[in-house]
Amino acid sequence: MAPRYRGNKSASLGHGLDKEIYQAIRKLDEQHLDETGEPLSLVAHTIYDRIRRSNSSLNRRPKKVLEDSIERVLDIFKQDRAVEEDGDIIEGDFEGLEENKPDESNGLNKSIVNMWAPQPKAQSSSQRPSENTTPDVSSLRVTASKRRGAGGESAPKRRKPESSIDKSPPTHVSLADLGGVDDIIQQLEELIVLPMTRPQIFSSSNVQPPRGVLLHGPPGCGKTMIANAFAAELGVPFIAISAPSIISGMSGESEKALRDHFEEAKKVAPCLIFMDEIDAITPKRESAQREMEKRIVAQLLTCMDDLALAKTDGKPVIVLAATNRPDSLDPALRRGGRFDKEINLTVPSEPVREQILRALTRDMNLADDLDFKFLAKGTAGFVGADLNDLVSTAATAAIKRYLDLLKTSPGEEMDIEEPSNGVSKKVLELRQLIKRARGTPHEADPQIYVSNADFLTALPKIQPSSKREGFATIPATTWADIGSLGSIREELVTAIVEPIRNPEIYSSVGISAPTGVLLWGPPGCGKTLLAKAVANESRANFISIKGPELLNKYVGESERAVRQVFSRARSSVPCVIFFDELDALVPRRDDTMSEASARVVNTLLTELDGLGSSRNGIYVIAATNRPDIIDPAMLRPGRLETLLFVNLPGRDERPEVLRTLVRNLPIEMTEDLEELARSCEGFSGADLGSLLRRAGYSAIKRRDTIKFEDFIAAKQQIRPSVTDMKKYESLKRVWGGGSAF
Repeated sequence: MAPRYRGNKSASLGHGLDKEIYQAIRKLDEQHLDETGEPLSLVAHTIYDRIRRSNSSLNRRPKKVLEDSIERVLDIFKQDRAVEEDGDIIEGDFEGLEENKPDESNGLNKSIVNMWAPQPKAQSSSQRPSENTTPDVSSLRVTASKRRGAGGESAPKRRKPESSIDKSPPTHVSLADLGGVDDIIQQLEELIVLPMTRPQIFSSSNVQPPRGVLLHGPPGCGKTMIANAFAAELGVPFIAISAPSIISGMSGESEKALRDHFEEAKKVAPCLIFMDEIDAITPKRESAQREMEKRIVAQLLTCMDDLALAKTDGKPVIVLAATNRPDSLDPALRRGGRFDKEINLTVPSEPVREQILRALTRDMNLADDLDFKFLAKGTAGFVGADLNDLVSTAATAAIKRYLDLLKTSPGEEMDIEEPSNGVSKKVLELRQLIKRARGTPHEADPQIYVSNADFLTALPKIQPSSKREGFATIPATTWADIGSLGSIREELVTAIVEPIRNPEIYSSVGISAPTGVLLWGPPGCGKTLLAKAVANESRANFISIKGPELLNKYVGESERAVRQVFSRARSSVPCVIFFDELDALVPRRDDTMSEASARVVNTLLTELDGLGSSRNGIYVIAATNRPDIIDPAMLRPGRLETLLFVNLPGRDERPEVLRTLVRNLPIEMTEDLEELARSCEGFSGADLGSLLRRAGYSAIKRRDTIKFEDFIAAKQQIRPSVTDMKKYESLKRVWGGGSAF
């Protein structure tokens, strides 16, 4: 028997543990090779987890001791694997491990090196260890893959493992499944088709194709689906990278995973790489919380720089990326030579929503009464994912009709016994329904059609993503909610509604529509209601901004909030931005104004001019009851050029306002009530609303409906809220022509 190791206790423990771990790793490698055809990944934390799960004896070892031993043994095992892949015959044992002397400080390292000492050709039976003794290390033989067979022939070499990265193009989606994305397809066609199908044109003419295309827009608008569908149509190698999936807890593993994907793309080029949710791994480096995030950003920058045709043998690799937070990406990614092309997917407009609904219901059984135009009009603010949810919910409603039919169908009566033994009647009904459903032959199933009523049933159950995510939606306020103000309505229709609904009228004349309206006047006269009704009438998305809510005490945050508002609007065109209490946001600039407030004013003026970005389809309505303190630069033509004075309702307008307030209540608008409204001199629309509430309080106390006497009693307790009309009359004389100049 070979001599046993007689070193100190700790060295002996380490030596025995190394041998046991080597055996465990060898066994795991062989099992993984048999199951997957690929060798085991030699990553320390992965090996540690698998050993702890599969080996109960090693699982009892201290974590630190086990991790240190795995690190040592992995180095030897990697050398073993490299030798096997080279096909050389190396036969050795661990015999040298047992010849370590206790007085050597590096005895353990030498013992591991001595694993490769030559082994004697044969052993006598007397030298073999007995079953009851510790296994001799000579039994742990390291043999190469080129093992000798019975006839002396060498076995074939083990091939190097192929990459496990999936490069096949998607097959589950096509562009025919999408609707309303023709302009996006056109842009991708110009950027991707030729580089992927005719790369020699670029290499021969020494022209660099685009390296990166960034798809951004609100959640659910189809960024991922478009990228997959386009790759499916092209049929070229396609490598999809879910950004969070490459994050690893081991230092350097995340960067290596990124490099591996790009190297694989170069091997199979021309190739498309798609990175979903790229903002998860590429934050701005100056605000990154961990060093790993900075390293990943730097690695991605390097990988994209290596995609030049000169470094890929003339075969292009193009990176598609998707995010709904483009402003959070590191600026170095959004420059030429990296993500040099950006495509903004917006909230779909009404015609686009109709196309999406037609595409989603293409293979469904539809009733003849289905009105796509009506559904598109009623789904303002819905993105593609919301419309898909709507179609699914409507189909579920159609299936529920069949369930109700099954409950009431003639035939065997649903014999429901009286509840007993604590079983409810509903449970008994369910059991009978299941019995009937299983007993009904398939031939008797009716053809189920999805009707317009099913969609109307499903519509209130769907909350659009844009409303949840803070994007713009169309308000529910209509002209019917506004009493009087007829002249103001006409001006708003000309300034905003008509340019949105009939833009060809303005283009035929050769003028551009006004893009800004300032509603000013006493408080409580309906300025905010007018803005909402305009957005509803024009079917435009609506973003409501209260002036003070954009202000932030931190430097630069207020300006960023202003820019974000217009960025949201550009994703939701046509869009109406309503600034309420504008005087709080853009006061007059003078020597007494703080520098921070001046920067906010300058930012808003720049955005209104459309500098650096388009203002097409974005209309601004602002409201204030202090127009005299607004910065004059806001009121020049091209910004808020249309000034509309919203005055207190006149004598004959007050009954109309009150009629609008009570239109949905069981209150009859009598002559006496109209005369009461006329007598409310100086009342604003808000005051008349307060009059109605006060009358309701009296009715509640009597536990009765509102009577005319309640209005009389309420009028005695309410005073007009607007007391200083001289200021507004003076400003009206100056701006009477609708202009501030």
